[in-house]
Amino acid sequence: MLRVDGPDGPRDVRLTSPDKVVFDKLGITKREVVEYYLAVGEPMTRALRDRPTNLKRFNSGVGGEPFFVKRVPKGAPDWVRTCTVTFPSGRTAESVAITEPATIAWAANLNTLDFHPWPVRCPDTEHPDELRIDLDPQPGTGFGDAAVVAGVLREVLAEAGLTGWPKTSGGRGLHVFVPVRPEWDFIQVRHAVIAIARRVCRRIPERATVDWWKEERGARVFLDFNQAARDRTIASAWSVRGLPDATVSMPLSWDAVPEVDPAEFTLRSVPGILERHGNPHEEMATAEPGDCTTALEWYAEDEAELGVAEMPYPPEYPKMPGEPMRVQPSRARRATT
Repeated sequence: MLRVDGPDGPRDVRLTSPDKVVFDKLGITKREVVEYYLAVGEPMTRALRDRPTNLKRFNSGVGGEPFFVKRVPKGAPDWVRTCTVTFPSGRTAESVAITEPATIAWAANLNTLDFHPWPVRCPDTEHPDELRIDLDPQPGTGFGDAAVVAGVLREVLAEAGLTGWPKTSGGRGLHVFVPVRPEWDFIQVRHAVIAIARRVCRRIPERATVDWWKEERGARVFLDFNQAARDRTIASAWSVRGLPDATVSMPLSWDAVPEVDPAEFTLRSVPGILERHGNPHEEMATAEPGDCTTALEWYAEDEAELGVAEMPYPPEYPKMPGEPMRVQPSRARRATT
């Protein structure tokens, strides 16, 4: 049993099978995973606070098949907070809401590695307060390419009156989270992301793409606009990724983005880095949230110019208003010949 400080007194958090190996390559045990999350508990709680959060669990370690938990597990302690989320289908669920480090430790004991928060807060789960952009290097590209694209993205965000906070994905990519006022719904925020991403791609078309179909992306960095769709989530800052080297999704300053090697940020190295250098996103929680108006004006301009500004949704989503056909371009060409 672990005792973890809580907002109204200490919490008792069970630690079961502490010597269970989670990362075979490195011999990292469940105890080390839980201890890691307690070491980064304060800044991670700040990043996750009051957000409904999906838990990516690895019950057989990283060599096994993970699964997402979108509903609060049975038997959760009474101090684990929840809130109601609505899926694209219209169904609802009670999701875990992170409010304190003890909740993170409790979830880690359930073999959670990645924490995937919604871009909303529990008081209002219909209006995102973060606009998130996922920079996903395609085959033939890597982190350095994502860093170049991120630099252009930063410029475009500034032109829209927005400020982004970058972090490594824990893999080869980058994530940029942008605080916004919770005044726009999921569709509008996704449209804002599409418009921003298009402007990035127009400036560096040889490096960046918004093409949804993989066959059209080439060796470029994909700005994944569909990560802004309802029920799509991105691993949080400080999350350990379920990869053999136990890499972490690490918050960065903009100055650090072109300089770092994402492989340096691991479960075993990050607590020391945090202790020595502090949290690069310390001021994010109190930053003035941005306004999506300019980005949505860009989207309207694209619609006037292109005829259709909307982009395809993922296949599991219901057909959305104004959405083009979800047909792979090569299949569409064959159908017309």
